[in-house]
Amino acid sequence: MQGTFKRWIGLRAEDSRKLWMMLPIFYFGGIAESLNYTAFMALFNQRFGVQYLPYIYMVEAAIMPLEGWLLAKLANRLPKAKMMTTLFIMMMGLLFLNGAVLLGFKLGGIDYRYYYPILFLTSNFVVRQLTLLLWSTAFDLCPTQQAKRLMPMFIASTTTGGITAGLLAHQLGKLLGTEAVYALAPVGMVFGFVFFRRAILRYLVPLTLKEDKRLSMQAATVGGEEKEETAGYYVKQMFRNPFLLCAVALMTLMPAVYFMMEYQYFTAAEMRFPQEGELTSFYGLITAIQFTVCLLLQTVSTRLMNWLGASNMLLGITILFFGGFGLTALFMNQSLGLGMVSGSYAIFYILLYYIAEPCYQLFFKMMPISKRDGYRYFAQGVAASGGILIGSLLSMLHSFGLLQLSPLAWVGVIVAGILVVVAWFGRHLYIRELVKSVQSLHGDLSEIAGSFIGGIRSSKALSAMLGYLKHPNDYVRELALEIIGKAKDSAFLPHLISMIGEESSRIRIAVLRAMNLQGAGIQELVQVASFLEDEDPEVRAECVKLISKASHLKSQSHFFIRVKLLDNHPKVVHEGVKALYALESEESYPACDEAIIKMLDTGGEWAVYGCHTVADLKLSSYADWVVSLLDEQRPAVKVAAAHCLGKLRHVAAIPMMLCMVPMADQELRKAILQALVDMGQTALPTLMEHREVPNPFIWNAVVSTLAELLEDSQLRAMLVELCIQRLQASTQERALPAALEKLGQSGLAELARERCKELHRALIDGAWSIMAKLVDERIVMTLREVIQDENEEIRENGLEVLAEGLGDRRLAYALLDQLKQKDADGLTDQQGPLELLQEAATWADSWLKEIAIYALSALERGDMKEDRKFLTMLDKVIFLKQVSLFADLSVDELGLIAGIATEEVHEDLTYLLRRGEANSAMYLIIEGHVELSNETGVGETATIGVLGAKQAVGETTALTGSPSAITAQVIFDEVRVLTLQGESLSRLVRLYPEIGIGMLHASSARVRLLENMLLKMS
Repeated sequence: MQGTFKRWIGLRAEDSRKLWMMLPIFYFGGIAESLNYTAFMALFNQRFGVQYLPYIYMVEAAIMPLEGWLLAKLANRLPKAKMMTTLFIMMMGLLFLNGAVLLGFKLGGIDYRYYYPILFLTSNFVVRQLTLLLWSTAFDLCPTQQAKRLMPMFIASTTTGGITAGLLAHQLGKLLGTEAVYALAPVGMVFGFVFFRRAILRYLVPLTLKEDKRLSMQAATVGGEEKEETAGYYVKQMFRNPFLLCAVALMTLMPAVYFMMEYQYFTAAEMRFPQEGELTSFYGLITAIQFTVCLLLQTVSTRLMNWLGASNMLLGITILFFGGFGLTALFMNQSLGLGMVSGSYAIFYILLYYIAEPCYQLFFKMMPISKRDGYRYFAQGVAASGGILIGSLLSMLHSFGLLQLSPLAWVGVIVAGILVVVAWFGRHLYIRELVKSVQSLHGDLSEIAGSFIGGIRSSKALSAMLGYLKHPNDYVRELALEIIGKAKDSAFLPHLISMIGEESSRIRIAVLRAMNLQGAGIQELVQVASFLEDEDPEVRAECVKLISKASHLKSQSHFFIRVKLLDNHPKVVHEGVKALYALESEESYPACDEAIIKMLDTGGEWAVYGCHTVADLKLSSYADWVVSLLDEQRPAVKVAAAHCLGKLRHVAAIPMMLCMVPMADQELRKAILQALVDMGQTALPTLMEHREVPNPFIWNAVVSTLAELLEDSQLRAMLVELCIQRLQASTQERALPAALEKLGQSGLAELARERCKELHRALIDGAWSIMAKLVDERIVMTLREVIQDENEEIRENGLEVLAEGLGDRRLAYALLDQLKQKDADGLTDQQGPLELLQEAATWADSWLKEIAIYALSALERGDMKEDRKFLTMLDKVIFLKQVSLFADLSVDELGLIAGIATEEVHEDLTYLLRRGEANSAMYLIIEGHVELSNETGVGETATIGVLGAKQAVGETTALTGSPSAITAQVIFDEVRVLTLQGESLSRLVRLYPEIGIGMLHASSARVRLLENMLLKMS
């Protein structure tokens, strides 16, 4: 039942722990906030006078900038975690202090009228800052995507707290008085603080260990580079930009209308309930109803936002504001007046604070990213103060006795009407601003446009997009096409067909994606099908996908698509097979099978797309064929095959894929891990059988996958103890380097030491993968960075967090122990070096085993440097480790390079490179000499230098295949080299940037050598 609920609301395994920790914070925070608000408003309105409410709001508007400045100062002085805790304690203290004063008044039978404005200002500070603190806590403690998933749950928890508070206030107000209602608010904060502090310590503190250092570094590097814009700059820009003016007007008028309605509500309620206890009880009832409506609205708010978009959402809110004030004005002087104004107030509150506020943020997505926050904070500051002042000044018309409540409500109708007009124009100004911003922000404008415009069609807005289809800027046209495509309106098809002749393939692809063929005729389908002969295979593939959606013209679509099974590009064939399956063209399935067999059998890029086809269509009958592709030489085919087997959930391939992990490169290893995760629960039995496998890399893959698949309780029961035992038993292989050193084989000892570090790292990584699921992936990632930091104090702080028992206390201690002794190695007194070497020859790790066997063989020969006709794999690895280009690579990475390196012997005077001729290989000199030379300006040949063993030739041109700038010739007898072909090398550089950095350093050294030669020649 619980699993079904999680799947229904889209929760993941890592969300549950955070929910249980944080939901109480929001629940008790909602209780405290609502009790506080209900009580202090009742006390102020009854004991000081609701007619003074506009004045106190004006004072608050003046105080808010100072409040923001003081909090900003505090935030700059304190670490983030301490700042949040301090602010929470400060608010809790204010409520306790006010509660004590109120209870003192009640018990002592005294009253002091001028205390209530202070009560209002301090209590409203708590309401305002507690809300901000709760939401900022949610986003600080959760990654962005997780926050989006959990936010509805947090809002639901807060609203449930509001309902609880409303019911409590409704009962306590009558029985014990308003003071008791207020005094209960800080008690709710105390319960919330217990969970708040625990969440901060567990989730935020590890994330902020490096914050002070990072901020100081940023200040040092950025301080003098970019001048912060003044408020005057934003004022000028705002008046120059109609869209920004419209946005600020909307953000100002909306709270102004809300504050006018709030004044109407409090005044009407006080007139109906002159007794303080009854008034508090009524406020509590309205609060409970208000938050109940809010809770119900949250179940559909996300769908509404996706369907309507932020622009239509804001327009709808303004229309509801207009309607609410209209009903209030009509019924204010009648028996339904209090019900109308109370209901309108409750709805206004929900719409403003829970729906409109998030929509505002999209206004500023149009601004340049460097100035975005400046615009946002300036506009929000102006709007917050302006909204309060406008609402307060208009409400004063009643306070001064100039207008009654009903005429004041009609003033509210007029202001709400202006608000509707502003929102209407804002929607259209947005489109213009979107297009204007496309030059600098084209990367994510599509998402912004979708969020603001929504899925609902606006014919006027979409028609305006047609004008941009001829815009000279390709990005503008792409954006217009994407917005048209989101509408899925076939009425635009003639306009899109007219763009078939576009020169840019990017635009042609965008045109196809924007088309909707539902309802299209045969003639239009034929016109669209002309794209099937496009010179660009990407365009042809996109056209195939589009035509497959014309299900009402199934036979014609089938005819056009089937021809593309014979296309000369595998991507088009891939899309063609998928399209025929989508059309359920059973008569074409044999032809599809032939196409799939051809792709898988051809190999290379064709096999890659063949695997993707099998994976997308879940064609399990090809699983065995795909398994055979794991033996392909081309890495891209192996990666695609692993991905395909994961999607097919072909559990039988798991043992073979696990065996590939130790020698796999990063890309293939990542593909195998993802494939195991994709297999889901079906992979669990096989993975559980391999959880005690000796090889650390395979163990790491198994444990990392199980950590993704198992529930929290299963993770603790099945993996934590296993991981602890594995960490504690991992010290044996660290003695091997010391044994080799004692036997005088320092080269092998260095290689063994490097390998032991890699094995140790694999075990540590497996432990961290489990820890990430017990805590939070972000925290673990940050903690790992902190523990490797150069600053000793930061490292110690990170280890201290781990020592607190992060995630699971036993696992944290085992991990801490391993991290503290990561560099330790040594021989035990009970075991001699030769005995250990003989034992190592039977170990599971292939490299340590090979090193041990090699060392034993060398001891038997008595001379490790015996000449060999050909280098073994280990010989190549030992040699590569001594080449400066590859000195920083792991043993596995060196093994990959050794695997693509070919040993060659070249006779004396052989040319390895010729100046001006293309070169596609790099040569690493094993023994012998190579002369580098170049031509002088007068046509003579000058020697640049002579290279010897462990140096590289041709590294500057091997990756690109470009002509060589120098000549390289073998001199002084023959030369033995390891040859690396450029195509294979370029892939390794992409996967392992360290190789590229090493090559860059070597190239720089070669350039300096050439410069020195030219200086001497001049």
